[in-house]
Amino acid sequence: MNDFIFYLREGFFHIADWKAYDHILFVAALCVPYFLKDWKKLLILITAFTLGHSATLALSMYEKIIVPTEWVEFLIPVTIIIMALENLSRRPIASEHSPIRYGTTLLFGLIHGMGFSNYLKSMMGKGESVINELLAFNLGLEIGQLLIVLVVLTISWIFVALLQIARRDWLLFVCGGIFGIALIMALERFPSFL
Repeated sequence: MNDFIFYLREGFFHIADWKAYDHILFVAALCVPYFLKDWKKLLILITAFTLGHSATLALSMYEKIIVPTEWVEFLIPVTIIIMALENLSRRPIASEHSPIRYGTTLLFGLIHGMGFSNYLKSMMGKGESVINELLAFNLGLEIGQLLIVLVVLTISWIFVALLQIARRDWLLFVCGGIFGIALIMALERFPSFL
């Protein structure tokens, strides 16, 4: 049970680590168009993201897929850029929910899972079974994601409901900032072809 708790904590602190803010930015970009009343839509999106990164995490751990780290690290901010741009182009905000958004969220979860796998591989040995560790790590990631979602929804509620900032202005401000940070990250991580 100690190993389970260890990997649960590692998963939680991996996604909630401010030094690894790329994953926080993605979750924030994913949920900023929503409010507490939209919790069902948001839960489905977060679950799609979790399923994606859980699948890739498992496949990477068993070396069924291998993608060069430099490409994974580049693609993570690209997913953030795309999510921010999608948010900025949507009208009306969060009123419609296309299957494309679920699909892109699942796909982006696959990419982020490869980033998580590099971290997890560095912690684990070559044991016969990593199922419990993967389960604990993914559960920790999910708890961390839900905490980030709660923080983003609370901050959005404060600015839009209490401070009366127009919802569209709030979305433009937050997604514009997320886009800018992710663009810098993508440029810094652009893989060299030499």
